[in-house]
Amino acid sequence: MELKSYQRKVLENLEQYLEYVQVENNLAKAFNQYWEDKIGPYNPLEGTGMQPYQNNISNAAHVCIKVPTAGGKTFIAVNALHSIFSAYDSAKPKAVIWLVPWSNLLQQTVNTLSNPEHPYRQKLNALFNNRVEVYQKADLLQGSNFNPTVVKDQLSIFVMSFASLRAKNKDDRKVYQENGQLESFVSQYKSNEHILTEYDDNALINVLRYLNPVLVVDESHNAESDLSIDMLKNLNPSFILDLTATPKKNSNLVSLVPAIELKKEHMVKLPVIVYNNHDKTEVINNALHLQRKLEILAKKEEAEGGKYIRPIVLFQAQPKTNDDNTTFEKLKEQLLGLGIPKEHIKIKTANIDELKGIDLMDKDCEVRYIITINALKEGWDCPFAYILASLADKSSSVDVEQILGRVLRQPYVRCHKAFQLNLSYVLTASAKFNETLQSIVKGLLESGFSEDDYRKVDKMTEQEKQIVKVDPVEAFLFPEQQTPETSEEIIDKSRVTFDPNASFENVDEIQEPLNSAIQEIETLAQEQSRQLEELIKEQEKQPVDENIFQEMGSKVKRYKVKESNKELIEKIEFPQFFIKVTASDIFGTDQELLNRESLLKDFKLSEEDIKIDFDKTPTDLYKIDLEEAKKNEYIPSFTKIEDSMVRDPIAEYILAKPKENQIIDIAHQLLVEIGNMSPIPDQEIKIYIKRILQNMNSEQLRDVLGRKRSHTDKIKFKIRQLSDNYAEGRFMDLVKSKKIITKGSWKLGKEIVPGNIGSSIGNSLYEKEGIMNNFEERVAMEIGTSSNIAFWHRNLERGKGFYINGFKANHYPDFILQTKSGKTILIETKGDHLDGSDSEAKCRLGNEWEKQAGNDFAYFMVFDKKEIKGAFTLDKAKELIGAM
Repeated sequence: MELKSYQRKVLENLEQYLEYVQVENNLAKAFNQYWEDKIGPYNPLEGTGMQPYQNNISNAAHVCIKVPTAGGKTFIAVNALHSIFSAYDSAKPKAVIWLVPWSNLLQQTVNTLSNPEHPYRQKLNALFNNRVEVYQKADLLQGSNFNPTVVKDQLSIFVMSFASLRAKNKDDRKVYQENGQLESFVSQYKSNEHILTEYDDNALINVLRYLNPVLVVDESHNAESDLSIDMLKNLNPSFILDLTATPKKNSNLVSLVPAIELKKEHMVKLPVIVYNNHDKTEVINNALHLQRKLEILAKKEEAEGGKYIRPIVLFQAQPKTNDDNTTFEKLKEQLLGLGIPKEHIKIKTANIDELKGIDLMDKDCEVRYIITINALKEGWDCPFAYILASLADKSSSVDVEQILGRVLRQPYVRCHKAFQLNLSYVLTASAKFNETLQSIVKGLLESGFSEDDYRKVDKMTEQEKQIVKVDPVEAFLFPEQQTPETSEEIIDKSRVTFDPNASFENVDEIQEPLNSAIQEIETLAQEQSRQLEELIKEQEKQPVDENIFQEMGSKVKRYKVKESNKELIEKIEFPQFFIKVTASDIFGTDQELLNRESLLKDFKLSEEDIKIDFDKTPTDLYKIDLEEAKKNEYIPSFTKIEDSMVRDPIAEYILAKPKENQIIDIAHQLLVEIGNMSPIPDQEIKIYIKRILQNMNSEQLRDVLGRKRSHTDKIKFKIRQLSDNYAEGRFMDLVKSKKIITKGSWKLGKEIVPGNIGSSIGNSLYEKEGIMNNFEERVAMEIGTSSNIAFWHRNLERGKGFYINGFKANHYPDFILQTKSGKTILIETKGDHLDGSDSEAKCRLGNEWEKQAGNDFAYFMVFDKKEIKGAFTLDKAKELIGAM
């Protein structure tokens, strides 16, 4: 199972923050600087910038990721564990407490993380060398395969509910009680600082505290009470990762996923089509017809090679009252009375669970209708749920927000041929329809979407919406005088046109007559699908971060293009490299934007040379002195420490094994340290590392374990060198054979988000430009303000600005200039000390781009005094550009 592009972006954001932590050695400074560089400094008066770091839990990094419902929070968390532990000193145990708010979600999480066939567990195994153990509370209390030796050698995930740590009942209190099964941990305690003295040393709570765990808090908006905060503090965490669609105000957001990203990846069925019927009879009739229509389309798609889908209706019944309105029992009775088979209907309420043990996605399952009230909250997962049909009384505003999220998940995460299968539907009969819409908006917001993600049709007339308040005594004495509202408890079977016995043997021959409501819903669905496709096409043209900035709204400080330059930027379309491919590969076009992945497609790192001079590995320590940390200064307790004099107990454990096993273990440790080097597969890197280790003796292997970071720096440098050389060779071959071309694909925006802003220098493109170093400022002043220059712009990096794609990682030149004669110039500046192989490769790429881009574009790599082949000194560049 591969990460979606937005999920990779989340992990990149998390890893960027962790890099800031390593540099700043202070959680608050790291967080504040991370956001300042992205969107500018915090200004409480203007409401711009990210609020400063909230020290919610002392001594623990506490960050939050905002992901809408159906965005794959669990899979993101699985991958995030690898990113987090890669930032840790390797001697620390890899212990994770995975907290969930409800018991049904607990079991679901245990199953997905434990099942070796599940993609989440398979990913964990790949990331952590198949050394993963998942525990429930009972396993921990019994010490079942849970001891200090085991914990040191694996990733240990303890899945627990919030309730199990709040000690409200006898069973939960066991976490805090003396436990002889855990006595082996007590001898490992290096100090008593972590001990909660009111509990025994061997109580599970103190063992968990000793492990200084990472906390993953699923649906973290449910863990904001004082009781929950105390619960988190009690666990003595080193790192807390919150996952939620609706972060609280005091959350330290490091990444957020805009809803449009889920739509692009076909994760959700949006927008929601909301149809307000005349009465309950119409709701049921239309829900039945709509379900059948969707199922017909699904069967047709399956017959043409698509996946199996059996669309399901969620009937939201009225809660039981003294008036005995449309309760779940009565609704089931009425559906059965229409001839619907019993096995098609299931009830799921707080007290009745007819879904227990049923796999709703199974082909043998016949369930098409689920009757509930509000039991289907978070933690219940069925992508086949398409229609939410509410049978609340007409006089009630429909509270659908609790279960709306249950119909949003897209089956199989793919765009289906039938547009009707890409949306979801809510059917109501509410006289208070505007209030119902507010409930739908609230439900969408609680799921991380927006109030623009639904479309409505209201068929109820204003006369029908006139609600008469009836005296109960009067209603009893004079029933014949009451309005239809009071007698609408029995569904009018004579008006139900749905035939449950209709046969649909041959899908292609089906000519299902559509009633007007279904036709109207279909027409609206088709129009919304078309609009959504257009929106996604527009979104794809925007800079990578722009969708995130739009989601953040007014927090993001933007600067506009100067009025005099608006017409100029409209005319400039920046060329990028495209590679020719077979049309079937990318939906009918024969070109796609070039990336390193396509250049390294046939690169076999495992077969490359392994000559690395480790004797020259620097001995500088990556040690951070944590001894002088002052109280409440947010010093990270997990930061990497490297010191060859420190005796790593894991190192001794590994070195005691036979050499073959040593190599396997050390290779895994180095792979973790190296991290993601996409697009080179981890397996290729692992084989390459093993080849390096095979040639080492025992002393050299000991040295590798003692100075892992120093050695991995050398290995990473070598891998980059090998892959860059291969990619450049492949690139030049494809250029020569005319398989790589350039064409216009990027334009300057009308606004920019530079983050920190630089000095004001005349002739700039925008109101303000991004921050610059001293040499860059000189270039802006000496070249950017020349008489022949129309404007200059400090090009932005990390997904915000223009990049030259090619054999190097995306190359973002420092400046974009436009001459008055219409030439567009890219300038990459280099301080005189930065003249290594990386600069040489960038220079070759930039000059090749100029060659391919045509006469209206130029590229300059500029040094102050020194220069490399193909580059220029500042004075020479100024002379040449001045003549253009």
